[in-house]
Amino acid sequence: MAQASISSTKIVSVSDRFTAGILALLVGSFLIFGAGFAHSNVLHDTAHDVRHANGFPCH
Repeated sequence: MAQASISSTKIVSVSDRFTAGILALLVGSFLIFGAGFAHSNVLHDTAHDVRHANGFPCH
């Protein structure tokens, strides 16, 4: 038995898109500047821990 697919489209207002864009800009800026001002050993240790958490061998 075939199942019918229902598709819907939501109209997003300009103000909602503007708000989402500003939030993305703020989060992106926080990530860029956070990484830029962090000490290199902090970034290395964080990347190292993430590799191990994902099961990626790095040694």
